Parts: sequence; C-alpha cells; structure tokens
Amino acid sequence: MPKKTMRDAINEALHQAMAADERVFVIGEDVAGGNGSNGRIGCAGGVFGVTTGLYEKFGPLRCIDTPISESAIVGAAAGAALVGLRPVAEIMFADFIGVCMDQIVNQIGKFRYMFGGKSKCPLVIRFTTGGGFSAAAQHSQSMYQVMTAFPGLKVVVPSNAYDAKGLLLAAIADDDPVLFFEPKALYQVACEVPDEYYTIPLGQAAMPREGDDVTVVAFGQMVGRAAQAIDELEAELGITCDLIDPRSTSPLDEETILESVRATGRLVVVDESPPRCGLTADVAAMAAERVFHSLKAPVKQVCAPHSPVPFSPELEAAYLPSVERIKAAIRETAA
Repeated sequence: MPKKTMRDAINEALHQAMAADERVFVIGEDVAGGNGSNGRIGCAGGVFGVTTGLYEKFGPLRCIDTPISESAIVGAAAGAALVGLRPVAEIMFADFIGVCMDQIVNQIGKFRYMFGGKSKCPLVIRFTTGGGFSAAAQHSQSMYQVMTAFPGLKVVVPSNAYDAKGLLLAAIADDDPVLFFEPKALYQVACEVPDEYYTIPLGQAAMPREGDDVTVVAFGQMVGRAAQAIDELEAELGITCDLIDPRSTSPLDEETILESVRATGRLVVVDESPPRCGLTADVAAMAAERVFHSLKAPVKQVCAPHSPVPFSPELEAAYLPSVERIKAAIRETAA
C-alpha cells in the first residue's frame, strides 16, 4: 500500500469526491490561486497546497476562488447546499471561524431543526488547526473544542493521513454540515493510504493501542504523541494502555471510551486546547458521571495552559502537551 502525507491524502479525497459526484465543488480563498508563484491560476492550490490540481481538472465552476471574506465563503456554500449541491468550503485557519460564526452556528447548524427535518445542508467546511507551526496566537488555536459545543454540527479531527481521507469522503457524502479540522502540523506526516475511494463512519473511534492499565483518550495531533508515550512506558515499565482516538468530537463515540475505562479503571485525556470548558474536561466529566465506580484513580487531564499560543518555537513547544508530560500523567495514574 502506498504511503501518503495527510496533505496528499486530503487532496486525493477531494479529487475522488469531485470525480464521483458533479454536485461537489470547492470554494475558498486561493483554492485556485497563483499564490504569487508564476501567476498561473491553479498552480498553487491554496497556501498549503491541499487543493492542487482541482482547478485544472474540474474548471472554474467547481473550484471557486473568493475574496478574503469568511462570511461570504460560508454563506455562499450554505446557500448552495440548501439547493442540492455539496460544497466543500475552505477557511484557511480555524482561528478565523469567528468571522463566519453566525453563518455556521445560527444558520447551517440549525437549518434541519428549524425546517422540521425537511431540509438538508450537506456542507463541509475545512480548517487548518492547532499549534506546532510557529504561526502565533492568531493562527494556532484548536477551535474544534469550541464548535463541538453547538448542536446541529458534526465535528471531525483526523490524526493521520489514512483517517483524513476516509473521514473527508464520509463528510462530503453526509447530509449534515461537517466541520473538518486538519492539524496543519501533520500535513507532512505520511502513512499507508489506499488509492481507492473509501469512507470511515463519523462517530466511530479508533484504538491504535490496546492495553490493560490505563485508558488514554487523545485528539488530533496529540494522538501521535500519546502513542509514543505509551510505547515508551511499555518498554520502560511494562505499563500498557488503551489509546482511543475519537476521530470526531461530535458525534463522540462515548461507549468506546466508557467501555475501556470500565476495563482499566484509569483515564488520561490529552488535547492541545486550553483546559477551561474543553474536551479534556468534557471527557473527564463523562467518565466521572457514568463510570465513577470503575475508577481506581483520579482522572488526569493533559492540555495546554489557559493562555494564547506563543509565537516563539521554544515557548510553543513548552505550551503544547509533550510526550514527557503525557508519560508523567500515565505513570501517576497507574501508580
């Protein structure tokens, strides 16, 4: 099976979705732009190169460059979805979600509810998310934890290239609006990805590691760091862990998490978002409420401090949960 980066896997998913269904189109800033290279439209495929080749293959009606207006991008995509198209809108950085918050929260997230289930809004909005890129506080936040709080929206956070392709194809085929958060620090990380079209159901967690001692739940780019921590602890101390990657935060595969905690009796939750009103707190509270009598130790949360993301690479590295911090939490929980 060929190895592909997350960026190339997402690009392949877009090509395959657009080839399979003529209702699918992409819209956003620089999705067909020259990006200052040789000026030829379509040569760059966005600032991260994810939409490369779409303009040349599918043309200007299905690969639409827009002005710098997130409200316009999402508003146009929402209208297109309501009349039967399947737009894939791109917002360069998740940090800009505030500009189009009304369109997302008060419109696309509520269409089906407001119209008594008689309307569909099959819209995907792609965002880059997270730290590790030295992109500073206005371009490094993990806004998926915020958007998970709003009913009517599905929220997806892939942790590897294989999942990114399958989850994106499932999201595009879904009849509900899906917010698709792509950890930009993982764009160049490769793994085995099939060439063919395939989907991964939204709301179905993965378990890349299995063990008896501790349940570790991690999101996005933290899945890889948690896996490294688990592997090192098994080699050093013989501690084994279930590692759960929810893949989507809404819907959340609650039963997979709870079943694991019932078996291990211990839980560590890892995310790069700040702690207040976050996913680590949400999962910890769920375990405390529903499987309290199975817990043998307090739940540990490993997350960023309640602070903006630093610009300095050294400070950003200290800000993000590290392998050593994850190992320390697992050791303390397993003691």
